[in-house]
Amino acid sequence: MTREIGGRRRRSRAVTVLTTVLVLLCGALVAALAGTASAQPPDDRDGGRDRESSESSERRDDAEGSGARAEGRTEGTPCSREARACVDRAGRKAWLIRDGVIEAGPVPAAPGGPGQATPLGDFSVQWKHQDHRSAEFNNAPMPFAVFFAPGGIAFHEGNVNSPSAGCVRLDRANAERWFGALQVGDRVEVRE
Repeated sequence: MTREIGGRRRRSRAVTVLTTVLVLLCGALVAALAGTASAQPPDDRDGGRDRESSESSERRDDAEGSGARAEGRTEGTPCSREARACVDRAGRKAWLIRDGVIEAGPVPAAPGGPGQATPLGDFSVQWKHQDHRSAEFNNAPMPFAVFFAPGGIAFHEGNVNSPSAGCVRLDRANAERWFGALQVGDRVEVRE
């Protein structure tokens, strides 16, 4: 009788382990198929903020984010004519630009605060996800997320009256507009 009970316990544990594995695999499959992303990140679907290992975002020239060349600047912004989106980190403003002409903005924006500053420089849109949730910040909603810089930095809807943890928050109407206008590969410039 003792052997029979021990065998049942082992089978019960094995069934529990197999069930857990199946649930995890199904969850991963659902996560991979869910959402409205127009492009997926190469390595990090949850937008994690591992700045060291994230090579998915292409940082272009102007590593210090010192500003666009004077002759090629979009008038009224600190960014170049090549930018599709522009962020003035110090001024807490953002623009959409097309062929050197302002399409939208300036609009209020909330970049990262002290110790979590939005990185300066030239980047490109890597992926988008309309109903994204942050894996790092307790599943916090990041509606209309447009990821453009290493470490999961994105434009997304949020409170524009307080600093973010590194992303660029926009009000709902502008987050929707940025999400609709920006495409994978579009240039994003962040300036001081």
